[in-house]
Amino acid sequence: MASKQSDAIKVLYSHILKTLSDNPNMPLDEVRSLMDHVSDLGGEPGGVDYIEVDCNGVSCLWAKPKQSSDKHVLLCTHGGGYIVGSMYSHRKLFSHIAKAAGCQALIVDYGRAPENPHPGPVNDCLVAYEWLLKEGFKPEHIVTTGDSAGGSLSISVILAARSIGLPLPAAAMPMCPWYDMENSGDSMRINEEKDCLVKKSVVDDMAKNFLGGASARDPLANPLFADVKGLPPIYITVSRDETLFDDSVRFEKIAQAAGVEIKVDIFADMQHVWHFMAGQAPEADKAIKQMADWVRPKLGLS
Repeated sequence: MASKQSDAIKVLYSHILKTLSDNPNMPLDEVRSLMDHVSDLGGEPGGVDYIEVDCNGVSCLWAKPKQSSDKHVLLCTHGGGYIVGSMYSHRKLFSHIAKAAGCQALIVDYGRAPENPHPGPVNDCLVAYEWLLKEGFKPEHIVTTGDSAGGSLSISVILAARSIGLPLPAAAMPMCPWYDMENSGDSMRINEEKDCLVKKSVVDDMAKNFLGGASARDPLANPLFADVKGLPPIYITVSRDETLFDDSVRFEKIAQAAGVEIKVDIFADMQHVWHFMAGQAPEADKAIKQMADWVRPKLGLS
């Protein structure tokens, strides 16, 4: 049974969805401001220094927990359907993960659609990854992580790095990833009433804006169509009750068939990216602890 604390995300998501429904012509900047309230769900991690940095033309935010390793880093790609979200809205979420893992986080403020459609976001994230390598971070000391659309980017940036011959990071940790640009999974229909935010009509529109005319089956936009053979270990956390649940299940099968080490932990009774509630809800803290426990050995931190 879900904790009482976890009800907060249902309340916020329902409010966001109703506000958008009541204001179908809301300007994009107001939609982005509305969605930024996801940051209100989490507790302040504390003991973390934040430094804005230009990564070869891409704005990023360092989150550096005190007493953390300065040689190991999470490359973080925020969610928001490629249209909303930012390094600020996701600051607390990624800081909680970095603090639990004992390393730093570099949060990429990639250009969003429709101003920067595909392949813009993945290219920006690739620039940030290249910047880390040029700054002297070893690829075996880098892990990618992201939520929702950012969960897809945490895989597609690795695919993009492989395509230009860069060494690959140690692992990837997608949270509730949104892979399918066709939104064709059965869970999109089955979990329609349970998911308080991610509705098919919403993500169909986001996919159209993100793709900007590109194919919905482009492997860098939809990793369900990628050749994932040779990718590093992957750890996914997802809720059985979200409309995007099938994206994780289908990707797991694809990765297993390609011989990729992959683990998927499925939570019950949680909303999309419940991890936002870190420091406030036990289910979020549990998910982040499991992520940290899994990733430390991959980074060589335990």
